Amino acid sequence: MSRTLAQAELESYLDEALPPEEMAAVEKRLRKDRHLRAQLAAIHARRDAGVHSLGEIWRRHRVSCPTRSQLGSYLLGALPEGLAEHIAAHLEMVGCRYCRANLADLQQQQGEALDAVQARRRKYFQSSAGYLRPR
Repeated sequence: MSRTLAQAELESYLDEALPPEEMAAVEKRLRKDRHLRAQLAAIHARRDAGVHSLGEIWRRHRVSCPTRSQLGSYLLGALPEGLAEHIAAHLEMVGCRYCRANLADLQQQQGEALDAVQARRRKYFQSSAGYLRPR
């Protein structure tokens, strides 16, 4: 028999703050259980009515998430030690999906930029190879 979902788990589901496997499991249960759907709808209605706890506001507005600029500086290793430790904990221990996706995007852009720089250097070298004099 499957266990009952806690309100905190349903709130995390609404915030898309659960690991992907758990998100899929909750969604599967929601499709089969109308009482669970009603519970989720009540949580959603309460949120829309403006009844929030400080923790809900914190999570909903992602107050602890670093900015994209900070994530870029983290990627480059250009942050003060304390902030870098906070971001590392946020990514690794908290496992924030939003920030991990943002960091992956920055890493991809960094990789693409490196490829572009290398291609440009190759092009410059090839275009000027005939103009170089031997020593």
